[in-house]
Amino acid sequence: MDNKMKYFIVAIIVIVIVIVAVASMLGTSNDDDPTHIVVTVPGLTGEPATGFNPLTGWGCGHMNFNPLVQSTLLKSDKKGNFVNDLATGYNISSDGLKWTVGIRDDVKFSNNETLTAKDVAFTFNEARTSSSELDMSNLKEAKAIDDNTVEFTLNSPQSTFTYDLRYIGIVPEKDYNNETYGENPIGTGPYVLKQWDKGQQAIFEANDNYYGDKPYFTQITMLFPEEDSAAMQIAKSNQASVVQVPISGLNETIEGYNLVEFYSPRAQGLTFPYQNDTGVKTTGGNDVGNNVTGDIAIRKALNVGINREEIVNSVYKGHAVVDYTGVDSHKYSNPNAIIKDNDKKEAKRILEDDGWIDTDGDGIREKNGTNATFTVLYSSDDQARQALATVVSEQAKDLGINIELEGTDWDTIYSRMYKDSAVFQQSSDNPYRNIYQQYHSKENYSEDNYMNPNGYGNSEVDAILESALRENDVNASNSLWADAANTGSGSGFGPNADAPWLWIADFDYCYFVKNDIDMGAPPSVGHDYMQNICEWTRTNSTK
Repeated sequence: MDNKMKYFIVAIIVIVIVIVAVASMLGTSNDDDPTHIVVTVPGLTGEPATGFNPLTGWGCGHMNFNPLVQSTLLKSDKKGNFVNDLATGYNISSDGLKWTVGIRDDVKFSNNETLTAKDVAFTFNEARTSSSELDMSNLKEAKAIDDNTVEFTLNSPQSTFTYDLRYIGIVPEKDYNNETYGENPIGTGPYVLKQWDKGQQAIFEANDNYYGDKPYFTQITMLFPEEDSAAMQIAKSNQASVVQVPISGLNETIEGYNLVEFYSPRAQGLTFPYQNDTGVKTTGGNDVGNNVTGDIAIRKALNVGINREEIVNSVYKGHAVVDYTGVDSHKYSNPNAIIKDNDKKEAKRILEDDGWIDTDGDGIREKNGTNATFTVLYSSDDQARQALATVVSEQAKDLGINIELEGTDWDTIYSRMYKDSAVFQQSSDNPYRNIYQQYHSKENYSEDNYMNPNGYGNSEVDAILESALRENDVNASNSLWADAANTGSGSGFGPNADAPWLWIADFDYCYFVKNDIDMGAPPSVGHDYMQNICEWTRTNSTK
């Protein structure tokens, strides 16, 4: 056999392998059962490395969404309010340290074992030590009082504990193994995991034991596209009914699909390293501090001078809303913290009054020999963040501020986040995560903790955050969270106070949805698009 023939055969084999791989991911395309549906993973979060285990991040932690296999103590109604799911109600002690939760008595796991308060207590106790992004450090102990009552004891009062009740999926004590559960999960949710083809897809089937409304769709195939182009190709090839639209596809139309838009508190913006460079190092030996972004005049001028509405239209193609504080859409927002932007005249005045002057005519301001130049990092895999950084840098030039852009990986960003600005986002509706952890002073500058990535710290704000966390009354705690954005004395995380961030917009989640799919009421947060999966139907077919 000559070399040409060998190369030809090898080429044929490679082509066959590629076809098989693609067909494997898209192998459900010929399934004509109307009660079967193909979707992409929520939030394009990717395939869960540890499987479908809520204690290692599935459905909660970095991003909260319906875990399908498991149920939670509380759930969200159509208005976004927390209502009972596995719970029948809860009471809080006067000192805020004990939460007593009633548990339903009519729920079975998918393996026919009855769910009891022991399973709930086990789940929360296990969550304290699980290797995930769940922060359960304030939970002292969860204890089953009887089969239908669990008591949570906290180390200190925590007004946001309801979010833990809302988002942590319950696992069975008897059958839980941290090493194997993710591949063979047992739960009480509307679906069970039938098959997981790693690197390709997961197939879920309706759970016959589910206590709630039975879903129309008896099978869900979830695909894990790794790149934006892959997600677009899935839709264009008609291989899925619901596909999250990457930013590159927002101006596209696909025959047979509608573009459905759900509001999300996915706030995107730029961090400003808050400390000046004084030689301090991170726990990993990296630099802390930036003498440009450490100057409040730079931070305030950019917040005032940037045109956020233009960015919404150019970067997000109109699928976003302006956000000034990162939490503008929440119940605990503070309208007194919001500023008027797109005011270049005022931005320049702020800079000049503080001594930032362009003395050599190169278009870049200087102060005490320091140029108004700093670096903004962004994930090179994220087109939206790159586009955002690019437009901000262009707008900053008009103010005499030079922003140098650098696309890189997340490990590099984490190692440099206390020194260089970076494009970050937050999607949580939990004020413990998007306010307390984002703005409370850090004990040390660690690369392992990306919350408060710019090292912001203000003792007055810290005191307010701690009071908000320990407040039993929800309305009172919301008022305190709002106060932290603008304390009234010049402090606060808002743009008219300390301005540690340049928040730009809340980026909506958009989906290509086949014309025959009715997704019911919109979810309370856009990334959790399967929040009400049991309401979904196919409009042109019957079971």
